[in-house]
Amino acid sequence: MKSSQSSIESQVTEIKEKMFSNYDSANSFISPSAYDTAWLAMIPDPDQPFQPMFKNCLNWVLHNQKDKGFWGECDAHGMPTIECLPETIACIVALKKWNVGTQSHIEKGLAFIHANTGRLLGEIMNKHCIPRWFAIVFPAMVELALTAGVEHGFLHSSNEDMSQIFKKRNQILEKEKLVDEYQYPPLLYYLEALPAESYDIDQDEIIKHLSNDGSIFQSPSATASAFMVTGNEKCLAYLLSLVQTCDNGVPPTYPMDEDLINLCMANQLIRLGLAEHFVQETGVVLERVYRNFMNQKSWSRPSNSVAAQLVKDTMAFRLLRMHGYGVSSDRFCWFLLNEDIRDLIENNSEYFSSAMLNVYRATDLMFAGEDDLQEARSFSKKLLEKVVSVGTREQTDVTFSSLRRAIEHELSLPWFARLDHLEHRMWIEDTDSNILWRGKGGFHRLSCPYNGELVRLAMQNYEFRQSIYKNELEELKSCKECNTYTVADDFYDMEGTLIELKGLTSAVQRWDAKGLSGHCEIIFRALDNLVCEVAAKYTQLRQGCDITNELREIWYETFASWYTESMRSKLGRIPSLDEYLETGMTSIAAHTLVLSASCLLNPSSELRPVQYESITTLLMVISRLLNDTQSYQKEKEEGKVNFVSLHLKENPEADVEETIARVREILEKKKQEFLEQVFMEGFSDLPKPSKHLHLSCLKVFQMFFNSSNRYDSNTGMLEDINKAIYVPLQVGNSMAPKPLPLDSGAKKKQYLTINVSHFRRPCKYYIGRSFVAQRGSWAAFRVHAQGKAFMQPKVAQFPNLTFATPI
Repeated sequence: MKSSQSSIESQVTEIKEKMFSNYDSANSFISPSAYDTAWLAMIPDPDQPFQPMFKNCLNWVLHNQKDKGFWGECDAHGMPTIECLPETIACIVALKKWNVGTQSHIEKGLAFIHANTGRLLGEIMNKHCIPRWFAIVFPAMVELALTAGVEHGFLHSSNEDMSQIFKKRNQILEKEKLVDEYQYPPLLYYLEALPAESYDIDQDEIIKHLSNDGSIFQSPSATASAFMVTGNEKCLAYLLSLVQTCDNGVPPTYPMDEDLINLCMANQLIRLGLAEHFVQETGVVLERVYRNFMNQKSWSRPSNSVAAQLVKDTMAFRLLRMHGYGVSSDRFCWFLLNEDIRDLIENNSEYFSSAMLNVYRATDLMFAGEDDLQEARSFSKKLLEKVVSVGTREQTDVTFSSLRRAIEHELSLPWFARLDHLEHRMWIEDTDSNILWRGKGGFHRLSCPYNGELVRLAMQNYEFRQSIYKNELEELKSCKECNTYTVADDFYDMEGTLIELKGLTSAVQRWDAKGLSGHCEIIFRALDNLVCEVAAKYTQLRQGCDITNELREIWYETFASWYTESMRSKLGRIPSLDEYLETGMTSIAAHTLVLSASCLLNPSSELRPVQYESITTLLMVISRLLNDTQSYQKEKEEGKVNFVSLHLKENPEADVEETIARVREILEKKKQEFLEQVFMEGFSDLPKPSKHLHLSCLKVFQMFFNSSNRYDSNTGMLEDINKAIYVPLQVGNSMAPKPLPLDSGAKKKQYLTINVSHFRRPCKYYIGRSFVAQRGSWAAFRVHAQGKAFMQPKVAQFPNLTFATPI
């Protein structure tokens, strides 16, 4: 395991040197566009018309043909995407125009088109969805190739499909204006692909639409065409700046926004699970972004593109807020105030899909009272649901399929219910995890060399974590004391449970095992071992400090709450909502877990303040309500009460669905308050790692009780558990890392087949952990105990938390 960690650290150092230490230009992080580079390569030198003006661009085309004959990007499996068709034709035309390279370059390119055009066009036509950009650009490249004298009789096999695509192009040209306020991006964006017979565009018309930097919507290919038509000096200045800055192929958009690229890089590191290795580098990036973000003059609007602007603003908001920066939601909700932009987005939902996905993700970090974020969430959700439900025109695009999967994932599973470890796996396995945002003819992508190295590092990092979890689980399973008793659940079905629980609660209060025997003694001994183990570890970290009594006090509160619930059930006493929640928020034991662990994260912090921090109180309340919304039916059948049933009792006019919906409204508000406590300063004295541990704990509870009671299911989480611990990553061979070295004595690879009762056995080492972690154990104390309440638990008072009836 040490050698694996050393290998990861070595790769991290190497990547830091490449990506950060020698950082010169944000453009180096973006994959060059073969299509745009080919168009610059076609521009003749005004002084020497038989020579290309930009020889470097022509050389790039010459030296960047793939082994399979195409130009352009491919997925992690090396398969070309639909964008490769027009890109390859453009590159062939550039080589043909200047008669450079060997004949094999053109022959290989034509062979690729001959072999793949029918298949790629067939996939589009079979689903009756021709992407708008493809319908504009591809026919133009076919016509350009004919004009250049490129023989491509290979298209005869696809005459019917080609006819449909040309028909689609004609419909677009007949319907749309050169610059149409209802269509985005406008046709002028594709100037190089517009046929002269359809648009009689004179030089004045082109010059009128030039941006201040001399470009046509910051598109290198469109600007190259504009310069060849007009010879405009501003266009020339733009192109010269472009090739001087990007000497290794030009990007699909120029200039590239440095803040946007930096945000994409930080986001990529985070979603691949590598943030812990690049803390300093990410911090420097976000500090710089924050300064610019707060300074309107420094915060540029990228590429005159509403879509790119939304991606930049929302990504900055999300990453900055996630890292504790105070940023306002109005910094990206500006689009809601502009009716024209809203209409533009709604009329072009496919083009804006990646931007709306970023808007939706940003609203995951909504705080209480941010109504504009709620409106942005509703707006973006509606658009995203439309994209995934109506059979979009671009669903055959491999890259768009990746985006579609991401959209479906976001809509189906709330951010709160996702564990980071499994999220990292999803992004690592996604073959197009390097897509950044929508561009002219596809997506802007992270440069393949950088992305390849990051994915390989992420894979090793993920598998290293898997090996740690696997080893820990093996240690747990091999605990000798696990054979002490076979099925712990039997204990809860025995006669006299209430008496034993009363004895155990009393023993916890005194913290000795006098008078205990059987199962209660086993549980007490395990709990005592756990407390002593944690206290000893704390003393090692902070010499001279003993927190044994504080740990015992927290455990006593938890046991006392279980006992109170048991007595209520025995006596048939129905508590009020406030009484129920006061006990229930303690019996869920979230604070027992998170505070014990927090003290080891930051030994200087106080384990148990006189009054729990509000962030801990919110965690306890939310965890209880999450459990109750999914356990209502089961507990009703078992004769137990929970928050939902009590609300129904005190509000007889409401039905079950209305009540659960009301509880979920409460949950959403409480979670918004909780997030503000986690990410913002001034709400809590807890250190940042402790706050984030609270968040991780809550996400686990949300995962258990998001749409069903997965905790009480023997199989509901098997797939996730296997993926987290056992199943190898499924990534293309080109991304596969070298195998991790096996530790001595390591066992052969195996998948998990769980006998749930095995992990509920009371044992010296583990019962203290499992006892509080398992909802089934808590519920059992409520089921079988019948009698009058013995005592109220010694819980701290929680001000500002009222659930007075009616809620």
